[in-house]
Amino acid sequence: MRKKIKQTNKWVNNVKKSIYFDNSATTPVRPEVLSEALPFFLKKYGNPSSFHSTGLEAKIAIKKARQKIAKIINCEEQEIIFTGSGTESVNLAIKGIALKEIKNALKEGRKIKGNFITQTTEHDAVIHTMNWLKEIGFEIKYINVDETGIIKLKELGQAINNETLLVSIMYANNETGVIQPLPEISKICKQKNVLLHSDACQGAEYLELDIKKLGLDLMTINGSKIYSFKGTGLLYKNKNIILEPLIHGGNHEFKTRAGTENVPGIIALAKALELSRQEKNKESKRLTKLRDYFIKKIENEIPQTQINGDKKQRLPNNINASFYGIEGESILLMLNEKGIRVSTGSACSSQSLDPSHVLMAMGIKHEIAHSSIRFTLGKTTTKKEIDYTIKVLKESVKKLRQMSPVWEEVKK
Repeated sequence: MRKKIKQTNKWVNNVKKSIYFDNSATTPVRPEVLSEALPFFLKKYGNPSSFHSTGLEAKIAIKKARQKIAKIINCEEQEIIFTGSGTESVNLAIKGIALKEIKNALKEGRKIKGNFITQTTEHDAVIHTMNWLKEIGFEIKYINVDETGIIKLKELGQAINNETLLVSIMYANNETGVIQPLPEISKICKQKNVLLHSDACQGAEYLELDIKKLGLDLMTINGSKIYSFKGTGLLYKNKNIILEPLIHGGNHEFKTRAGTENVPGIIALAKALELSRQEKNKESKRLTKLRDYFIKKIENEIPQTQINGDKKQRLPNNINASFYGIEGESILLMLNEKGIRVSTGSACSSQSLDPSHVLMAMGIKHEIAHSSIRFTLGKTTTKKEIDYTIKVLKESVKKLRQMSPVWEEVKK
């Protein structure tokens, strides 16, 4: 096993030849997390549903992982549903409520009724799920955000009515890192007796996850954002909530998500969450200093730029900046040539040429939204890497602006 860890560390060091500032898209797997999961690939490979010692070994491991996570987020074991991704968890939370209403309506011989509420800056997993619900007959309400990306609470309160089935507001935005005031949102929902779900995938590494303090009824987390495996996730579901499953089959995951459990992935997810909780305060403080240093460098050394999103209510690792007069994709490609990995927004929307719907919803002009780059720092980020990136960024922006036909107009 030690040999495997050494090989993993060697691989990580080789990967580090490039500068990785795309941790909001995905993170590398931590060696400690891989080490915890490896035995369940190689030796403890039993099916948890099998009624023999090897199967029981896997079943016990899942139970311990569930107990560990339950303690971290302050809930009961039965309230944790393991899934295949954050997107699946989002779909299970939202569609699970909707499909339950459809099932009840069919039984009672009536039309489906109810509405769902989200915000204009949500992740595509929520936006596209809501759009699907609209197609099958549900009313969807989108709440606006202010220019900093914070949801308009008064508008939310006014939108909720007696037919609201669920409010879904993400904890921290995947593009801007803006953190939403979940306790205040929860207070509004509870006053109106409405369920609240939150996509907490981006915030899980750095923010409070106690569902009692946050006031959540449903919460989504995935592994790929917290230095664990891709293809892993979980949904916290209050035990009093009944969801209609999306996947039918065996009685896995308390009859809510059928299919043989991804045992190594579950073990890895629990270990990653455990490590993130242990290091949260120290790492958040370190990254906040680096983030603010990065922002100051951009503002002081590259003219005609702007930082998008609230500068204080944002994740400690997120910098979203627009560089007037040029396209973000051009900057991305130039930085990539120098070994610097960044993104122009959400990885889930990377195939689209449209400007970020998140920035547009914040009132940012089309051309400025198109000039944005997202830098998201991580555990291996150093000040030296930031200094090098600023140097390359300055050169790239200058060169691209010299070639830009609109730059002369912009700088006026």
